[in-house]
Amino acid sequence: MTTASRPINVAVLGATGSIGQQTLDVIDRNPSRLRLFGLTEGRRSTRRTAEHIVQGQAGDPDFDARVEAMITDPRCDLVVVAIPGARALAPTMSALKAGKEVALATKEVLVMAGELVMRAAGERGIRTVDSEHSAIWQCLWGEKRESVRRLIITASGGPFWAHPELDLDQVTVEQALNHPRWSMGPKITVDSATMMNKGLEVIEAHHLFGTPLDQISVCIHPQSVVHSLVEFIDGSLKAQLGRPDMRLPISVALCYPDRLPGAVQPTPLEELSGLEFHALDEVRFPAVRLAREAARAGHGRPAVLNAANEEAVTAFLAGEIPFSAIVRSVERALAAFPGGGDTMQDILEADRWAREYVKDNSGKLRAK
Repeated sequence: MTTASRPINVAVLGATGSIGQQTLDVIDRNPSRLRLFGLTEGRRSTRRTAEHIVQGQAGDPDFDARVEAMITDPRCDLVVVAIPGARALAPTMSALKAGKEVALATKEVLVMAGELVMRAAGERGIRTVDSEHSAIWQCLWGEKRESVRRLIITASGGPFWAHPELDLDQVTVEQALNHPRWSMGPKITVDSATMMNKGLEVIEAHHLFGTPLDQISVCIHPQSVVHSLVEFIDGSLKAQLGRPDMRLPISVALCYPDRLPGAVQPTPLEELSGLEFHALDEVRFPAVRLAREAARAGHGRPAVLNAANEEAVTAFLAGEIPFSAIVRSVERALAAFPGGGDTMQDILEADRWAREYVKDNSGKLRAK
């Protein structure tokens, strides 16, 4: 437990990634409130000083053991999970079981095993770092959940929404990584381009806030100023607005229920003119529909959705499949999946099955 007499001891998993780097910046700028207790880094060093610096890759026994020791250390108060993809699940569960506060930036954790993760979190819950879910979280502060009619997740639309004339079969890696608003890692940037990130976020919101899937909507908001909204049963809307800067949701997650002064620059009201909201074209971008179907079906299918998408994005970035084959590969994997259970072992098996399926069928995925 933290006390007012000392800063919060923070461990950052994935310190060399975009979210990790911005988390370190928030910590550096608030030494009276936050202290870097430990971090993990891959090949690229952060050149930071901390009690625990764990280098390596998830899956290596020595690396995993050292991470486990760091995040379960009694002196560690809060764990920021910014490791990309499914490999973030194991350390998230370890931190929760050790009674730590968890600030989660990796939506795949809740997509794969939302019920298990939220059960492990208990009444503490999860401190979300996603900008959209942080917005919803902030809008819900002080509100009764039975007063909520629906959650509205906004989407920038990525680089292709505003170009309906573009043939998605011909999209290059460079084009897919050219996000118009956010600076993120390659995987999540491609997910933004396919809109799969919104599908994953619908499932994430379903678990984080205990909201039925049919009460979670997605709309296109190109300016990325309104990060998400909540509609209440009396017809009112509450929105969280601000600059598209991840330091704000990071700061909110690290210091909840307090706010850090100057986390980001305020947004002048005169800059808020001309805000646009558009319906999502689920024919051109079917990823959200697939995600809803997988979440409704359950029994390992959300894990298949996530794993198939991860492998397909990796294949696209490597030039092995076209952009349009990413979501197509997910759809085919879901259709072929024989079904599974809901234990951790079942989820990990569904994850393994989906990865093998995509790898084994990558050649077929080139065809429409």
